[in-house]
Amino acid sequence: MTLAEVSVLLDQLGIPHAVIGALALSVHGVVRASNDVDVLVTDRRCLDPAIWNAATKTGTVEIRRGDADDPLAGVVRLTPASGSPIDVVVGRAGWQADLLQRAPRTPLLGASIPVATPTDLVLLKLFAGGPQDAWDIDQLLDAVPALRTLVPASLAALPAECTALWQRILDTRSA
Repeated sequence: MTLAEVSVLLDQLGIPHAVIGALALSVHGVVRASNDVDVLVTDRRCLDPAIWNAATKTGTVEIRRGDADDPLAGVVRLTPASGSPIDVVVGRAGWQADLLQRAPRTPLLGASIPVATPTDLVLLKLFAGGPQDAWDIDQLLDAVPALRTLVPASLAALPAECTALWQRILDTRSA
């Protein structure tokens, strides 16, 4: 199943979605290699194996459900016979659902697919909080300098540690 096919299927099911991760970064001017494509949803129907029947005809489907303490409801890995795997990341938070509504449709790989905005990518990266995420944020700040003023208005929706990470990233850039 291709990214375009996944997007069409989610559209048909009325499931808001957006490309995130390295592919979304590239849309916004940050080039980073990745072996997969990430798509964010918040609709738990995506964890139902029946939704992905078409993908099993041309590849494999692996569904991992998050436990009660996991920040994600789960991840669906679609691995086609050829091409890049697609991870459908099933978020839990209301702010994640809000960012899906803001994601503009963007010409991508021959289709029109929602892609997270640069501000929303920073929020996702702050929420994930890993070293690669901090590097991605730093690169986004170089590509989209306005993020310094855009991101703070959205930080209240995230856990406090995200605001602390944002400040550490800014402090490191100033040093």
